[in-house]
Amino acid sequence: MAYQFSAPDRPPQSVSSAILRQRKLHPIAAAVDRRRMMRHPQAMDRKTPVAIPGDLRARLETARLDLLALFRALDRMDLSPAEIPQRLLRQLFELDADYVEALWALDQPAGSLDMRAMLRDTVAALDQLLEACARFRKNLPQRAHPALGQLELSVRNGLDPAEAYNMVPGHGPDIG
Repeated sequence: MAYQFSAPDRPPQSVSSAILRQRKLHPIAAAVDRRRMMRHPQAMDRKTPVAIPGDLRARLETARLDLLALFRALDRMDLSPAEIPQRLLRQLFELDADYVEALWALDQPAGSLDMRAMLRDTVAALDQLLEACARFRKNLPQRAHPALGQLELSVRNGLDPAEAYNMVPGHGPDIG
């Protein structure tokens, strides 16, 4: 907020324009707060590589396989679409899509993507998985709970780890 003051012989003016006239500074030079300027800008490298956690790929693969087991177990159950919480199921599909995108991004050449943003979004998506699955299971009919747990476990044990890359571009069955 610019405060106004005026002298008897001049029209009202803002404090900042009075300071400019008093110091005879160029308007752009006056806008720079020299107290906030970096002292050694060369020490700050804006292109510092993002450190991708070593376990990120394994966490993504595990999350995809867990979701795949849940989806396949759900398909094998005798539940009507009305008994399955569709909104919560869509949330799980969206998380799965986020994991697919992250697995794809990990295989891209360095510097081609904003890895900082990818890492931030991926970790956030991974952190949501347990709660989203629990919320989904809680909203299934009570009769489905024991069977789903057993079926999910048997499906999960039978999955090939390569299935974590289903739908990941560049990792299809025709890619060798």
